[in-house]
Amino acid sequence: MAVYTDITEAELRAFLSDYDVGELQSYRGIAEGVENSNFLVHTTTGQFILTLYEKRVNRDDLPFFLGLMQYLAERGVSCPLPVHRRDGGTLGELAGRPAAMVTFLEGIWLRRPMPVHCAEVGRGLAEMHLAGEGFGLTRRNSLTLEDWRPLWEKSKDHADALDPALRPETEASLERLEAEWPRDLPEGVIHADLFPDNVFFLGDSLSGFIDFYFACNDALVYDLAVCLNAWCFERDHAFNLTKGRALLAAYNATRPLSDAEIAALPILSMGAALRFMLTRLYDWVMTPEGSLVVKKDPLEYLARMRFHKAIRSVTEYGLDR
Repeated sequence: MAVYTDITEAELRAFLSDYDVGELQSYRGIAEGVENSNFLVHTTTGQFILTLYEKRVNRDDLPFFLGLMQYLAERGVSCPLPVHRRDGGTLGELAGRPAAMVTFLEGIWLRRPMPVHCAEVGRGLAEMHLAGEGFGLTRRNSLTLEDWRPLWEKSKDHADALDPALRPETEASLERLEAEWPRDLPEGVIHADLFPDNVFFLGDSLSGFIDFYFACNDALVYDLAVCLNAWCFERDHAFNLTKGRALLAAYNATRPLSDAEIAALPILSMGAALRFMLTRLYDWVMTPEGSLVVKKDPLEYLARMRFHKAIRSVTEYGLDR
């Protein structure tokens, strides 16, 4: 459940008085997501998503996140649009937390995506990368190569309890990634967390992207590597070549990949798998029992790491060179 800070009707009405969104009709907490408190707010002018930013989000990053959504929406990317207050700002405060409202995006996220949906994601991701060119703010990726070993050090003592292979395989993976991580790839604004629950569909058509709160500046093809991990593996951890081919072909048709980006895809995909294994492991270890955060299994990404380590050619992802 993703309501860590509750709000009263009186507090919400006072908050909404700074916006031209009409009168409050109803509101309810949204029981998805893990980082912030989210509410669906219905007023006399429509529906909105209200987010209260919790302690894991750096307040100084909020202008980047909100400004990026505004910038992308103005350039044709379907994503929530920040709602401006009467004073022109997009950030307020509610229940002692920084808070903002965005427009409601129609659609649902898919529990069992098919290749046609992977193609839509590939196309949409490439369009987002192109649309993000020229965005004036920057944000460092706070969960990239330099951050992985410190994160591992905080939770590695608990690795053996999950799987005796986790510690030696993670140590070996970190050493390889630190030695082989590619540099000087095309960079820009990336989403960095484009999992199925952050992508909405209407039927088989992409409706839009949500939850830009890990967005940052990094290698564009790293975003594609995150998507390979998020969209192209089945529940038994097997890689679905048909989904991989659909995702990569649609991306490449919209924003052609350079030879250097193609060559880097296996090591970046291995790194992306390690990144999500590490954050899951950290949450698994540090989240108290009985908390509202649903723990996710780190070992799912150990299996993905093993797959990427064994890749010898990008054709194994379905990319026709």
